Amino acid sequence: MVTVTTRVEIDAPIQLVFDLARDIDVHTRTVWPHTKEKAVRGVTSGRIGHGQTVTFEAKHLGVRQRLTSLITEYREPYLFVDEMQKGAFKTLKHTHEFEEINGKTVMTDTLCFEAPFGIIGRWVERIILKEYMRKFLEHRNNQLKKVAEAGDA
Repeated sequence: MVTVTTRVEIDAPIQLVFDLARDIDVHTRTVWPHTKEKAVRGVTSGRIGHGQTVTFEAKHLGVRQRLTSLITEYREPYLFVDEMQKGAFKTLKHTHEFEEINGKTVMTDTLCFEAPFGIIGRWVERIILKEYMRKFLEHRNNQLKKVAEAGDA
């Protein structure tokens, strides 16, 4: 299993950042454009909450994929966790944490995942997927930071 952790400081209130981070429309606007990511099932627009699911369709590493996630933990405005229910990974758990420090919000993402296919999957995790997922999260978080700081929701 691989763990990727990213952290970004955002000059915006914690509630705003929390709401933007769980907004499906903001998500699709802030991920890499070339993935053409869109929500196709479950909550497809607006804010997702505890017990709800979303299915995203996107092109990653040249392959069109669908990933369904369920919000399994939810403590507004400090934490939510989404876990893959169906998709390309063997397991995937994404913890989103929010902390207010000196009037700013620190958003920390912890992504734990495991690729299928045994030893080949473990090799792909470490050689390709770990850095790919880190860059994906960093891009998305930097775009979300821009939206939050511009008050552009």
